[in-house]
Amino acid sequence: MSATIAEIELPTEEFALSETLSEIEDLEFEVERFVAHDADHVMPFVWVSGDDGDRIGETLERDGSVEDLQLLSELDGEWLYRMEWIDQIETLVRILVEEDGSILAAFGDESGWQLRVLFPERDALSRTYDYCRDAGLTMDIRSIYRLDDGREGRFGLTDEQQDTLVAAYERGYFDVPREITLTDLADEIGISHQALSERLRRGEKSVLENTVIVGSEGE
Repeated sequence: MSATIAEIELPTEEFALSETLSEIEDLEFEVERFVAHDADHVMPFVWVSGDDGDRIGETLERDGSVEDLQLLSELDGEWLYRMEWIDQIETLVRILVEEDGSILAAFGDESGWQLRVLFPERDALSRTYDYCRDAGLTMDIRSIYRLDDGREGRFGLTDEQQDTLVAAYERGYFDVPREITLTDLADEIGISHQALSERLRRGEKSVLENTVIVGSEGE
Protein backbone atom coordinates (compact mmCIF):
# COMPACT_ATOMS: atom_id res chain seq x y z
CA MET A 1 0.00 0.00 0.00
CA SER A 2 1.08 3.57 -0.65
CA ALA A 3 2.91 5.72 1.86
CA THR A 4 0.75 8.60 3.06
CA ILE A 5 1.43 12.09 4.34
CA ALA A 6 -1.13 13.56 6.74
CA GLU A 7 -1.41 17.00 8.27
CA ILE A 8 -2.94 16.64 11.71
CA GLU A 9 -3.86 18.91 14.61
CA LEU A 10 -3.62 18.01 18.29
CA PRO A 11 -4.96 20.10 21.20
CA THR A 12 -2.39 21.73 23.47
CA GLU A 13 -3.81 20.15 26.62
CA GLU A 14 -3.33 16.63 25.24
CA PHE A 15 0.29 17.07 24.20
CA ALA A 16 3.69 17.60 25.78
CA LEU A 17 4.66 21.12 26.96
CA SER A 18 1.06 22.06 27.74
CA GLU A 19 2.07 23.43 31.16
CA THR A 20 4.64 25.75 29.62
CA LEU A 21 2.24 26.97 26.93
CA SER A 22 -0.46 27.68 29.51
CA GLU A 23 1.93 29.68 31.70
CA ILE A 24 3.70 31.81 29.08
CA GLU A 25 1.83 33.78 26.43
CA ASP A 26 2.97 34.21 22.82
CA LEU A 27 5.26 31.20 22.99
CA GLU A 28 5.99 29.07 19.93
CA PHE A 29 7.65 25.67 19.56
CA GLU A 30 9.07 24.21 16.36
CA VAL A 31 10.53 20.71 16.53
CA GLU A 32 13.73 20.19 14.57
CA ARG A 33 13.64 16.41 14.85
CA PHE A 34 12.19 13.58 16.94
CA VAL A 35 13.93 10.50 18.32
CA ALA A 36 11.80 7.84 20.00
CA HIS A 37 13.81 5.39 22.09
CA ASP A 38 10.86 3.46 23.50
CA ALA A 39 7.22 3.80 24.50
CA ASP A 40 8.08 5.95 27.54
CA HIS A 41 10.50 8.53 26.15
CA VAL A 42 10.54 10.76 23.08
CA MET A 43 13.56 13.03 22.61
CA PRO A 44 12.90 16.08 20.43
CA PHE A 45 15.17 18.95 19.47
CA VAL A 46 12.95 22.01 19.87
CA TRP A 47 13.31 25.63 18.79
CA VAL A 48 11.52 27.93 21.24
CA SER A 49 10.53 31.50 20.35
CA GLY A 50 9.48 34.03 22.99
CA ASP A 51 10.30 37.25 24.78
CA ASP A 52 11.95 36.04 28.00
CA GLY A 53 14.59 33.34 27.66
CA ASP A 54 15.25 33.01 31.39
CA ARG A 55 11.58 32.54 32.19
CA ILE A 56 11.18 30.04 29.35
CA GLY A 57 14.01 27.89 30.67
CA GLU A 58 12.70 27.98 34.24
CA THR A 59 9.18 27.08 33.12
CA LEU A 60 10.38 24.20 30.96
CA GLU A 61 12.32 22.84 33.94
CA ARG A 62 9.06 22.70 35.91
CA ASP A 63 6.99 21.22 33.10
CA GLY A 64 5.86 17.74 34.15
CA SER A 65 6.13 16.39 30.59
CA VAL A 66 9.85 17.24 30.33
CA GLU A 67 13.04 15.59 31.55
CA ASP A 68 16.75 16.18 30.90
CA LEU A 69 16.41 19.67 29.47
CA GLN A 70 19.55 20.96 27.73
CA LEU A 71 20.01 24.35 26.08
CA LEU A 72 22.05 23.83 22.90
CA SER A 73 21.92 27.21 21.17
CA GLU A 74 20.61 30.75 21.52
CA LEU A 75 20.03 33.05 18.56
CA ASP A 76 18.13 36.35 18.45
CA GLY A 77 15.14 35.47 20.60
CA GLU A 78 15.14 31.77 19.74
CA TRP A 79 16.48 28.92 21.83
CA LEU A 80 17.27 25.38 20.73
CA TYR A 81 16.68 22.76 23.43
CA ARG A 82 17.21 19.05 23.57
CA MET A 83 14.78 17.45 25.98
CA GLU A 84 12.98 14.23 26.79
CA TRP A 85 9.20 14.11 26.76
CA ILE A 86 7.85 11.62 29.29
CA ASP A 87 4.18 12.54 29.58
CA GLN A 88 1.29 13.30 27.18
CA ILE A 89 3.13 11.52 24.35
CA GLU A 90 0.69 8.70 23.61
CA THR A 91 -0.10 9.93 20.11
CA LEU A 92 3.58 10.46 19.29
CA VAL A 93 4.51 7.00 20.53
CA ARG A 94 1.77 5.50 18.42
CA ILE A 95 3.07 7.28 15.32
CA LEU A 96 6.81 6.82 15.86
CA VAL A 97 7.06 3.46 17.61
CA GLU A 98 3.94 1.46 16.85
CA GLU A 99 3.38 2.58 13.25
CA ASP A 100 6.97 3.40 12.26
CA GLY A 101 5.91 6.84 11.08
CA SER A 102 8.08 9.94 10.67
CA ILE A 103 7.30 13.47 11.83
CA LEU A 104 8.25 15.74 8.92
CA ALA A 105 7.31 18.97 10.69
CA ALA A 106 5.80 19.96 14.02
CA PHE A 107 4.74 23.37 15.28
CA GLY A 108 3.01 24.24 18.56
CA ASP A 109 1.61 27.30 20.29
CA GLU A 110 -1.24 28.10 22.66
CA SER A 111 -3.80 27.27 19.95
CA GLY A 112 -2.55 23.69 19.50
CA TRP A 113 -0.02 21.52 17.68
CA GLN A 114 0.19 21.00 13.92
CA LEU A 115 2.09 17.94 12.67
CA ARG A 116 3.00 16.74 9.20
CA VAL A 117 3.42 12.98 9.38
CA LEU A 118 4.67 10.41 6.90
CA PHE A 119 2.97 7.05 7.45
CA PRO A 120 4.38 3.97 5.67
CA GLU A 121 0.84 3.04 4.58
CA ARG A 122 -2.64 4.53 4.67
CA ASP A 123 -3.83 1.92 7.17
CA ALA A 124 -1.24 3.18 9.68
CA LEU A 125 -2.97 6.56 9.67
CA SER A 126 -6.34 4.88 10.16
CA ARG A 127 -5.03 2.81 13.05
CA THR A 128 -3.54 5.90 14.70
CA TYR A 129 -6.83 7.77 14.37
CA ASP A 130 -8.77 4.82 15.82
CA TYR A 131 -6.27 4.52 18.68
CA CYS A 132 -6.67 8.18 19.60
CA ARG A 133 -10.46 7.96 19.44
CA ASP A 134 -10.55 4.84 21.63
CA ALA A 135 -8.11 6.39 24.12
CA GLY A 136 -10.18 9.57 24.42
CA LEU A 137 -7.57 11.65 22.58
CA THR A 138 -8.28 14.20 19.87
CA MET A 139 -6.65 14.00 16.45
CA ASP A 140 -8.03 16.20 13.69
CA ILE A 141 -6.89 15.30 10.17
CA ARG A 142 -6.64 18.44 8.04
CA SER A 143 -5.40 16.89 4.80
CA ILE A 144 -4.05 13.64 3.37
CA TYR A 145 -1.70 13.04 0.44
CA ARG A 146 -0.60 9.76 -1.08
CA LEU A 147 3.00 9.66 -2.29
CA ASP A 148 1.99 7.79 -5.42
CA ASP A 149 -0.10 10.83 -6.34
CA GLY A 150 3.25 12.34 -7.39
CA ARG A 151 4.74 15.66 -6.46
CA GLU A 152 1.49 16.97 -5.03
CA GLY A 153 1.86 14.49 -2.20
CA ARG A 154 5.10 16.09 -1.11
CA PHE A 155 4.59 19.82 -1.50
CA GLY A 156 1.01 20.31 -2.66
CA LEU A 157 2.37 20.97 -6.19
CA THR A 158 1.04 19.81 -9.50
CA ASP A 159 3.61 18.48 -11.98
CA GLU A 160 3.23 21.66 -14.06
CA GLN A 161 3.85 23.87 -11.03
CA GLN A 162 6.97 22.02 -10.00
CA ASP A 163 8.38 21.97 -13.54
CA THR A 164 7.76 25.70 -13.80
CA LEU A 165 9.39 26.48 -10.46
CA VAL A 166 12.43 24.39 -11.38
CA ALA A 167 12.73 26.13 -14.76
CA ALA A 168 12.43 29.55 -13.12
CA TYR A 169 15.11 28.66 -10.59
CA GLU A 170 17.52 27.21 -13.15
CA ARG A 171 17.13 30.22 -15.50
CA GLY A 172 17.81 32.69 -12.70
CA TYR A 173 14.33 34.17 -12.31
CA PHE A 174 14.70 34.17 -8.50
CA ASP A 175 18.24 35.61 -8.55
CA VAL A 176 18.98 39.19 -7.47
CA PRO A 177 19.21 40.77 -9.98
CA ARG A 178 17.08 38.48 -12.14
CA GLU A 179 18.79 36.70 -15.00
CA ILE A 180 15.59 36.35 -17.04
CA THR A 181 12.33 38.28 -17.24
CA LEU A 182 8.91 36.76 -16.71
CA THR A 183 8.06 37.41 -20.38
CA ASP A 184 11.19 35.66 -21.68
CA LEU A 185 10.67 32.73 -19.32
CA ALA A 186 7.06 32.42 -20.50
CA ASP A 187 8.25 32.34 -24.11
CA GLU A 188 10.74 29.57 -23.31
CA ILE A 189 8.13 27.46 -21.53
CA GLY A 190 5.55 28.15 -24.22
CA ILE A 191 2.75 29.70 -22.16
CA SER A 192 1.40 33.22 -21.78
CA HIS A 193 2.89 35.80 -19.43
CA GLN A 194 -0.31 35.75 -17.34
CA ALA A 195 -0.45 31.95 -17.13
CA LEU A 196 3.16 31.78 -16.02
CA SER A 197 2.64 34.44 -13.35
CA GLU A 198 -0.39 32.62 -11.92
CA ARG A 199 1.36 29.23 -12.00
CA LEU A 200 4.39 30.60 -10.17
CA ARG A 201 2.26 32.28 -7.50
CA ARG A 202 0.20 29.16 -6.88
CA GLY A 203 3.30 26.97 -6.79
CA GLU A 204 5.11 29.28 -4.38
CA LYS A 205 2.03 29.41 -2.13
CA SER A 206 1.82 25.60 -2.04
CA VAL A 207 5.51 25.20 -1.21
CA LEU A 208 5.27 27.75 1.61
CA GLU A 209 2.13 26.16 3.09
CA ASN A 210 3.65 22.67 3.03
CA THR A 211 7.16 23.52 4.26
CA VAL A 212 7.60 26.87 5.99
CA ILE A 213 4.08 27.64 7.23
CA VAL A 214 3.31 24.46 9.11
CA GLY A 215 -0.31 24.43 10.17
CA SER A 216 -1.30 27.37 7.98
CA GLU A 217 -5.03 28.00 7.82
CA GLY A 218 -4.79 28.39 4.06
CA GLU A 219 -5.67 25.44 1.86
